[in-house]
Amino acid sequence: MKRLRRYLVAGILVWAPIAVTFLLLRFAVKIMDKTLAILGDDYQPDQLLGIHIPGLGVILTFLVLFITGMLAANFVGRYVVGGWESLMDRIPVVRSIYSAAKNFAEIVFSDSSDSFKNVLLIEYPRKGLYSLAFQTSSDLGEVQGRTGEDVICCFVPTTPNPTSGIVVMVPRKDVTVLDMDIDEALKMVISLGVVVPTWRREQTRELPFEDPKAPE
Repeated sequence: MKRLRRYLVAGILVWAPIAVTFLLLRFAVKIMDKTLAILGDDYQPDQLLGIHIPGLGVILTFLVLFITGMLAANFVGRYVVGGWESLMDRIPVVRSIYSAAKNFAEIVFSDSSDSFKNVLLIEYPRKGLYSLAFQTSSDLGEVQGRTGEDVICCFVPTTPNPTSGIVVMVPRKDVTVLDMDIDEALKMVISLGVVVPTWRREQTRELPFEDPKAPE
């Protein structure tokens, strides 16, 4: 029975990631295929080619994104985008949703932002217990002034869904920056701590203690 269980678990570990990857990719392709609707019924690839080819919407999506980005990068495009954002800012409910989505996209996709660039270890939910967190901001304005300390805004993800979590303000002196990158930390969170990133110990200059089990 132990051998049977081991084989079943090994099979699940092989097929589960494949199935999840396939389902997510198929969902993404279906969503992007819906962009073909902008071509009109007479210019649909299914009508012109006589057959259905899944994934053509992916090409169209990338073309739309590329052309939009190219236009938005020049003077006229920036003027149009600025007018559109000004219009969105005048609509009460839409204003909050649009600004939040825009700020989040700028934080995640901007190379110049410090957000989500460092994996942190903080003592949470109480002293002596540790949680993984991601740095989201270090310029906290009023929070910085009222606390009287150099604090960092940290996002503590939940497991196994790292898209939800809580935001905590932690003094910089109580924060430990880890060597692991964002992808490795997300894998650890999603796997409930089962997938532990390989520690590149030679990159760590100072340690508070020596782990007797750590490799030389």
